[in-house]
Amino acid sequence: MESVLKVTFEVRRDVSEKSGRDVVWLKALSEELVSEGVPSPIRMDNDIADRVLFARLDLNSDSMTDDQEYHAVLQSLPKITVFEYLVGCWKRSNSIRSSLLKKGYSPVETQNALECLEKLRELVLGYIGLSLQETELFPQPEGRTVGPAELVAPLLSLSALSAPLLSTSTTSPHALGPSDIDQFLQDLARKFEPDNEIDSVLGPVVQGLLFHESLFRPEGLGGGDASWRGVISGLEALVSVKSIATMITRMPQWNPEEASAPTFERLALLGPLCRLGVFSKEWPGIAQSYFNDPEKRSRDDIESSFASLRGTLKSLQSSLFQVFNTLVRASPDSREAVLGWFARIISLNVKRAGMQVDPDTVSSDSFMANVQTILLRFAEPFMDATYSKVDKIDANYFINCDRISVADETRIKATSEEAEQFAQTYRDPNANPNFISHIFFLTIAMAHYGYLRTIQSYNALGKHIEDIQRHLDFLNGDGSWMGGPLQARTEAAINQVKLEQGKIQSHQLAYETQLLDPELVFRSIGFTNFLSTWFIRQADPKKLHPSPTVQLPLPKEVPMAFRVLPEYIVEDIVNYLFFVVQMSPGKFELSGKIELMMFALTFLTSTWYIKNPFLKSRINDVLFMSIWGYGRERNGVLGNLLNTHPLALKHLMPALMHFYTEVEQTGASSQFYDKFNARRNIFYILKVVWNNPTHREALNIEANQNVDRFVRFVNLMINDVTYLMDESLSELTQIHNIQVEMEDVATWNSKPLEYRREKEGTLRSLERHASGYTTLGKSTVELLKIFTAETKGPFMMPEIVNRLAAMLDYNLHALVGPKCQELKVREPEKYKFNPKALLSDILQVFLNLSDQEAFVRGVAEDGRSYTKELFERAAEIALRRGLKTEAEIAPLYEFIAKVETCKETLEAEEDLGDVPDEFLDPLMFTLMRDPVLLPSSKNILDRATIKSHLLSDSKDPFNRAPLTIEDVVPVPELKARIEAFVVERRQKRADPDRPPTPMKIDSDS
Repeated sequence: MESVLKVTFEVRRDVSEKSGRDVVWLKALSEELVSEGVPSPIRMDNDIADRVLFARLDLNSDSMTDDQEYHAVLQSLPKITVFEYLVGCWKRSNSIRSSLLKKGYSPVETQNALECLEKLRELVLGYIGLSLQETELFPQPEGRTVGPAELVAPLLSLSALSAPLLSTSTTSPHALGPSDIDQFLQDLARKFEPDNEIDSVLGPVVQGLLFHESLFRPEGLGGGDASWRGVISGLEALVSVKSIATMITRMPQWNPEEASAPTFERLALLGPLCRLGVFSKEWPGIAQSYFNDPEKRSRDDIESSFASLRGTLKSLQSSLFQVFNTLVRASPDSREAVLGWFARIISLNVKRAGMQVDPDTVSSDSFMANVQTILLRFAEPFMDATYSKVDKIDANYFINCDRISVADETRIKATSEEAEQFAQTYRDPNANPNFISHIFFLTIAMAHYGYLRTIQSYNALGKHIEDIQRHLDFLNGDGSWMGGPLQARTEAAINQVKLEQGKIQSHQLAYETQLLDPELVFRSIGFTNFLSTWFIRQADPKKLHPSPTVQLPLPKEVPMAFRVLPEYIVEDIVNYLFFVVQMSPGKFELSGKIELMMFALTFLTSTWYIKNPFLKSRINDVLFMSIWGYGRERNGVLGNLLNTHPLALKHLMPALMHFYTEVEQTGASSQFYDKFNARRNIFYILKVVWNNPTHREALNIEANQNVDRFVRFVNLMINDVTYLMDESLSELTQIHNIQVEMEDVATWNSKPLEYRREKEGTLRSLERHASGYTTLGKSTVELLKIFTAETKGPFMMPEIVNRLAAMLDYNLHALVGPKCQELKVREPEKYKFNPKALLSDILQVFLNLSDQEAFVRGVAEDGRSYTKELFERAAEIALRRGLKTEAEIAPLYEFIAKVETCKETLEAEEDLGDVPDEFLDPLMFTLMRDPVLLPSSKNILDRATIKSHLLSDSKDPFNRAPLTIEDVVPVPELKARIEAFVVERRQKRADPDRPPTPMKIDSDS
């Protein structure tokens, strides 16, 4: 006891001097014991151990006494705190215990000594706990930090990187060294675990550690101060003791009730650690320090900054996961507390999924990203390559568990009433979802409200940079301000805009540090693949996908269990795939290509499983982005797979045809323009696979087996070419006119400044639009070219062929007709305008269909644009410009001859004179051949006219009532009268002297 407590009852100067006055004479207690009749010399034993330790702790070097001899003892007391003295006692007890075990004492003597020592250790530990709670119970040296902070300091010193900044020398007999911490914490936990006494002993220590000021410094993870690492290391030491880990999760500050979304990360125990990051909103110093003046930095320099910051993030996020993993495994209660912690973050941040979000009202991007990385690591064990654990996920989680609320969420294809009814019917009150289910759905929700919103913020920065660049272009204008009175002001404005552009680029690079971190991307792709496979499995009638693969297309009947799932599941799959295919396609080299292809094919072949048209279109966008080349992979992520995988070979072509027609009506206010982008993407996908004969055969099968659908597809393609070519050529003409006006410099400069600026603004607007229209128009014409080369029948349908011929004639007239010079613009490549290629493609469509009688007749019937001279001029230009060889152009001259012959025949046949109005189609004002009655409006049209109309619009053209071609009613009496009229007029033309054949007139008429 004397050795452990460093006390004595006797005045022994030799001992005191040898120990450096470390052994203290307890004179007052000695006298007190003698007065109680304790025989001298007093023997120290466990009976008086408590009094001995209390007496030692109660000594005060500042106490006044008349006893000169004892005054010297008090003055020589070590200047250490109560906690330090007790730590010294604890360390000496451990040392003595080790020595006892090495001595050659008898077993009985050793056991007795160890029991005595253990009781003393327990006493010391009790007082250590007391000293951490009641810092003023015993005298303390002045100017020293006492209480919980004394244990926080050695915990902070555990990190090697933080040790030079925060630790003191561990050679002191009164200080806890790194090798002492684990045993010390275990002893404290064992001592105070009963009745949760540990909460009051170590709770303040945990708070002091986790709210350490180093976590709130503006530089965050950057800068030379890495003391935050000490917080992590100290926390890891604490949670390594199960009872302490459990204690942490039951502290009020673990999940503070009073916290809001923006304050949670500052008030919750693990919030300050989890909010460390690189995003510019909360850590602007990172962008300023690591990515300042990005336009002046080399790529290697930027990559070096990436590597440094990502290494730091990896260390932080790995440690955070280890902490949470340890907490989850500590006890059932702590596991529930951790899951509740994740769920609380989600519930607080529902607003993050809104359109316009004030960042000061929600949790920060850094906090949400770190929590996401923790959940992704938790998900890894059940995401094996064979999907062996996918059935452990409770598909009815949202109705069997209220941890994540989806009551206000849009469902995939169900109303809120249907979702509520489904929940009431299938809710299992005895269900207890397993840990895998909790982690799976928490990860989905956390990504929806967190990680994917951060990606949106990053994308917004990109759009901001584009806006700034447009503003720079506007300020620069044509440079006429240079040398003028406005030069200084304009240069100042340009420099200011460039400065702002540099700042935004710095923030963008800071975002890329985290969002494009290879480890995070790899884990996110893995989870997204797993989620998309699980999602398809819910749609699979057999619930077996991917073993075996789901059969496509899916059944028309969509199961309610699938319909009631929150729409954000498919939204998040699509949005993340779009982001990662675009920004980090190389990560799919390891895994994920087949899952990506399966997801796209499944829901493009079975679009009725998803209600939201925007999400369907987004799936098409993902497929489009996946064929863009990167690095040495010129066909992108999926280009090669689409040409080899059996499912792609069978289903890709029908899926694209189907979606091309479906995207006509999206329901969005921007649907008219959205459809062109979607169809452009389809064209590029087709271009990648077109040389594959299996895909072309699939097209022929589709054209022959689904004639009506394919005809509708052809009709829409013609509509697109008509509109896009008209718009692009019109805008190119306007650009030509403005450029011609500006070329006359003297006249141009004489115009008022306001007039010139208005014209320049108009020109810029036209340039932006024209490039889009010409690109879309060119791609659609190319699509028409390759399709007419492969299959011709659908293009010859009565409702199609005349419109196709008229559209081609019109565009040929625009390209080579009298006004073609108006399409000449400076830098045509700037507008993606290549008139030679466009002319070549249009001529090729004519050549592809030149052997079709119906097409020859259609061109001959076009009285607006067709002329023999027009076609001959086009053929001449094609030969002169090298667009076609003589062998290739020869069939065109043959085609012209056929058209001319047909035209003469038609003119002879159709000279019917005045035609009664009742025989004319009310929309086209042409003679009806097969009149039909529209049931709701009671109007009569030619069958070909209404079929053509219904290809683009499923409504009655007169009253907008729903209508299908099956609804129309033939009018055989009127048809007979029309036929009789035609026969009679032809006979009259052939024999003018012959009396007319009387027409049968209905009594009603």
